[in-house]
Amino acid sequence: MTKRQNRMVLVGLLVTGVFLAGYLGIKAFSENLLYFYTPSDIVNGKAPTEKSFRVGGLVENDSVKRDGMLVNFSVSDNLESIEVTYEGILPDLFREGQGVVASGSIVNKCVRSTCKNTFIATEVLAKHDENYMPPEVAAALESQEAKE
Repeated sequence: MTKRQNRMVLVGLLVTGVFLAGYLGIKAFSENLLYFYTPSDIVNGKAPTEKSFRVGGLVENDSVKRDGMLVNFSVSDNLESIEVTYEGILPDLFREGQGVVASGSIVNKCVRSTCKNTFIATEVLAKHDENYMPPEVAAALESQEAKE
């Protein structure tokens, strides 16, 4: 092979490598996206059952139940609510009536012929001051109020 042919093979391999790296990067990025859903979306079946996602809303009053490190509470968007189970230490600012975003996945729990969706959280984020609400939660609550 001539020098020119060697250079063309090298350029071809380089271009192929760049395209392959870009494809793999985009594929990995899209698989690791965490989508945000409201409790109404989950109740209406819009949320995925096999993937992780985020749910956000307000912690309902009188819904927090603690059993050691296991915490159960309800998150609402003022239309629907979803049960959330989290095992771990909650943020200091977590409390009833405040905005929260939880990451995790949905599980269908059946007890005595009654089945309901429960969100198993791996991470819980609470608002950080009295004026802040996560943007996704604020937008979801505003859109729910506009529908009413």
